[in-house]
Amino acid sequence: MRTFIRRKLVTLALFLVPIAMFAASRIAAQDHSESARKIVVRIPPQYPNIARSMKIQGSVRADVLVAPNGTVKSVEIKGGHPLLVQSTQIALREWKWEPASHETHEFVEVKFTL
Repeated sequence: MRTFIRRKLVTLALFLVPIAMFAASRIAAQDHSESARKIVVRIPPQYPNIARSMKIQGSVRADVLVAPNGTVKSVEIKGGHPLLVQSTQIALREWKWEPASHETHEFVEVKFTL
């Protein structure tokens, strides 16, 4: 019986730790970009229904490779709750930056709060 309870507690802790890590933010689905290159088109991510129903909040950090013409070539997730990642990737692929002479890596943080 103790082993069963201990397993349940460990499982619960593993589930709640990511939620607790990312529950500090208060702004719903906003983004923060640390870039000198200006964002021209910014599509907000949709809050996943399952994340909303589970009251999951947090940030997703990404490294976005932007082509010289300002379109997104790739998105590499650097951290964030797994239930928020796909929505962030879909939105970031639609973003556009101002043109530049070469491709750049843009570091973006998208925040989700209820």
